[in-house]
Amino acid sequence: MPHAVLYNFGVKLQPFTELYPIPVVYLSKHSGMKHHTLLTVLIITLPMAAVSQTSFHDFKVKTLEGADFDFASLKGKKVMIVNVASKCGFTPQYKDLEEMYKKYQGDLVIIGFPANNFAGQEPGTAAEIRRFCSANYGVTFPLMEKISVKGDDMHPLYKWLTSKSLNGVMDSEVKWNFQKYLIDENGKLVDVMYSKEKPESEKSLKWLSAR
Repeated sequence: MPHAVLYNFGVKLQPFTELYPIPVVYLSKHSGMKHHTLLTVLIITLPMAAVSQTSFHDFKVKTLEGADFDFASLKGKKVMIVNVASKCGFTPQYKDLEEMYKKYQGDLVIIGFPANNFAGQEPGTAAEIRRFCSANYGVTFPLMEKISVKGDDMHPLYKWLTSKSLNGVMDSEVKWNFQKYLIDENGKLVDVMYSKEKPESEKSLKWLSAR
């Protein structure tokens, strides 16, 4: 709800607050003149949470092969964002992600971002990552270019995903590979699932069924 600041010189404004129940600050100054001068200035400001932030659908990234990928194309679909790695104990989740992607294709898009932030578990080049994912897990869901998901060189998308001041929902930290962020059809962050949670979990199924 908007906040109102009223600067009032010589006039009581209580009726205004009865009509419009919003927070107000009164500053009154009475002159020595017989007739008071009225000057009322109403300044409307929006709360910080209502200030427009970058939308999930505003992001543009590169695919693993270097092509442009515009997140605006994801409007109307649920999206799961996952930081992936080839040499991690959770790497077999590639299989679970691929099965989920095929099962809910049309309603769900899974997007993998290779990242080497944790124990150097994604050292490969783009070509090596593609060969590994295709040969071992038959991955067909979209894979993007390798990025950083934490630290000083964190990708802007992950800054948005992990910062409440940007996404408007929650703060979080990427703790390990195969952490999953859930985005609704309107580009709003819904929740985060940590590495140990399988892609098709109770939480993700509830998210998928929500309308």
